[in-house]
Amino acid sequence: MKDKILKELREHNRIVKAVINKRTPQIARAANLIIESLRLNGKVVLFGNGGSAADAQHIAAELVGRFLLERKGLPAICLSTNTSILTAVGNDYGFDKVFERQVEALVDPKDVVIGISTSGNSANVIRGIKKAKDNGAKTIALTGGNGGKLESIVDLALIIPSKNTQRIQEGHILVAHIICGIVEKELVKEVLGK
Repeated sequence: MKDKILKELREHNRIVKAVINKRTPQIARAANLIIESLRLNGKVVLFGNGGSAADAQHIAAELVGRFLLERKGLPAICLSTNTSILTAVGNDYGFDKVFERQVEALVDPKDVVIGISTSGNSANVIRGIKKAKDNGAKTIALTGGNGGKLESIVDLALIIPSKNTQRIQEGHILVAHIICGIVEKELVKEVLGK
């Protein structure tokens, strides 16, 4: 059992080191895209499936609630949480359109849309991102492996360098927490002049 635990921890550590060495500029760029959007009174819109849906919900909560600092809530919404919309659109149009339809209704050019897919190939996430681009929003993908199809259609791809879904998800939440901290600190600094 100890060997299994150490193997998992070492693999996690290897992925974190790879993120440090390869993804720092993309993390900074993602934070800046979000800061620019929020300065323009835009919002952050997030979506994904399964564990990625949970991550989207988690990130939205960090922005709307608070992360580390007391501050005004920041506008963020997760499109994976409204079961009435998900089931109505899924039933009427098909599951591939559950995010696309919501993006069509809710996203405008001031917004940043974050699609989360560990493979980068989730059809409904791809469709949602394409609709966001049609609407003029900036787009970010949180993905893994080689980035999948999302990598080539977004403004910024944050690819966790792993093929292991759990390691990718761990990387996504780590990167998202870093981004939330940067966004929060920068916007509070502007408001409070600190």
